[in-house]
Amino acid sequence: MTLRELAKLADLSPSAISLALRDSPRIAAATKERVRALAAEHGYAPDARIVDMMRHLRKPRVQRERACFGVISFYDHQRPWEKSPHLTRIYEGMIRRATEVGYRLEPLWLKAPGLSLRRFREILEARGIEGLLSFGSPDVEQDFPSELKACAVVTVGFSIRTKLHRVTSRPYIDTLNALNQLRALGYRRPGLVLSEYEDARTHHSHAAAYLGWCEQHVGIKRAVPVLRVTEFEAGPFLQWRSAHQPDAIIFVHSSAAVGQLKLVLKLNGIRPPDDLGVAVLGHTVEGSGFAGMQQNQALMGAWAVELLAARIANRDFGIPQTPRVEMVESEWVDGPSLRQQP
Repeated sequence: MTLRELAKLADLSPSAISLALRDSPRIAAATKERVRALAAEHGYAPDARIVDMMRHLRKPRVQRERACFGVISFYDHQRPWEKSPHLTRIYEGMIRRATEVGYRLEPLWLKAPGLSLRRFREILEARGIEGLLSFGSPDVEQDFPSELKACAVVTVGFSIRTKLHRVTSRPYIDTLNALNQLRALGYRRPGLVLSEYEDARTHHSHAAAYLGWCEQHVGIKRAVPVLRVTEFEAGPFLQWRSAHQPDAIIFVHSSAAVGQLKLVLKLNGIRPPDDLGVAVLGHTVEGSGFAGMQQNQALMGAWAVELLAARIANRDFGIPQTPRVEMVESEWVDGPSLRQQP
C-alpha cells in the first residue's frame, strides 16, 4: 500500500493524506480519523527514511544548513576535552562519527558566566539544535536541568544521576576481565586498590565485580579486602600489602595516581612483576609501563553520536522514562608489570 493508493481510497490528494497522518491542524479532525482508520485497515505504514528526510527538508533553510548537535558539559570551563586526554579521545570519536552521518558539533558553554538556562534554551531554539551530547560533570550527584527537556540528550559516563540516554564504559565486566587475565597467568591472590571517587562514580561496579569473583574463585573468607583510598599514598598501601600479601593488584584510580603508584613501588623496592603483579584499569594504560584494561574512548564518542541521531529520528525528546544505556568494554593492553607464574 502506497501513499497514492491510500489517497485514491480516501478520495483525497496525496498531500492531504500526508497532512492528516502528521496530525496537521489544516485537516479536519473527522478527516484525520477517517484517514487513520483506512491506513490501519489496509496496512499502510510510512517509510521511516522518507519521513525523516521530509522532516529535515521542511525546516527553514538556515536551520538545515546549520544542522548540528550541541556539545555541553557541567564543568567550569567551556571545553573540558581540551584539558583531558580521556575526554579528547571521546570528542574526536564524536567528531568523526558526526561527520560520517551528516552532523557537525557545536560546543556550547552551559555554565558561562551570566548565562541563564532560559537564555541557553533560546540559543538552542534559534540555532535549530535539537540534540545535545553531554560530557557529564565532575559532580557524581549532578542533575540535568529540566529547562532543556525539549532536546534529545545523550550523556557520556555515569556522573549525571538524572535518567538519561547514555554511553559508558563497562566497569563491572572490565574488572572481571582483568581478574580472569590474572588468573590465566597463574596469580591466585589478587587485591583491589580502588579510588573512592571512581567507586562512587561507577556505582560500586569494580568492588561488586571483585567481591563476586573472589567468592567464586577463592572464597570470601580468603579474599584480600578492598583497599579504598581517596588520594593514593604509600603508607596505607604498604600496610595493606604487608597485612594481606596479594600476589597481584588491580589498580583503579586517576592517571596521576598511576604515576604515583609507579613512584611508590620504585622507592620501596617493589619490582613488578617479580615482587608484585600490577594491572591498571583506567583511561590510559598504553605507555604507562603497566598492563591493564584501557577504555575505548573513541568508540564511546561514536556510539554517543549514533544513539543521539537515533533518538532524534524517533522524536524521542526530553527526560526518558526508560533510558537506553550502551556500554563499551575496555581493551586489554599487555605490559611488563605481569608475567606467567610458575
